[in-house]
Order: sequence, then structure tokens, then C-alpha cells
Amino acid sequence: MANIKSAKKRILVNRTKAERNKAIRSGVKTAIKKVYAVIESGDKEAAKAELVSATKVIEMAATKGVYHKNNAARKVSRISRAVNQMA
Repeated sequence: MANIKSAKKRILVNRTKAERNKAIRSGVKTAIKKVYAVIESGDKEAAKAELVSATKVIEMAATKGVYHKNNAARKVSRISRAVNQMA
């Protein structure tokens, strides 16, 4: 266990940031799952609406530094392609 005050603080700060990052990542995963669920149901308009909201969540995660911008772009690209390939 840390003895130095700054080390104790780092432990607390790191824990707080890890919890925040975990919550943001969870939100991104949920948004992506919602898009795929709507794609399975076959409603293209609802899929487009979910795509917009999921894209926003992913881009916000990238601006917060939770995801690298290329990783976020890849996620957006994949769900966009899935929505566009709907019959």
C-alpha cells in the first residue's frame, strides 16, 4: 500500500477515472447493441435514428479520450455500413 500522500491521491484519481471510462465504454457498447437490434427487426428508419444517436455517443467517447479517434471512426464506419446494407 502507498505511504506517500501523492501516491495515495494517484490511486484515488486513477480509480475515479477508470470508473468514468468504464461507464462511457459501457454506454458505447449499449448504443451499438441498440443499432444492431433495430437492424435485426428490419426497421430502416428506426435504424437510421439509432445510428445517429450511437454515432454521437461514440464521438463523445473519442473526444473524452476513452477511445482513440481511429477506433471511434472504425466503430462508426461498421455500424453505418450495417445500416446502409439493410434491404
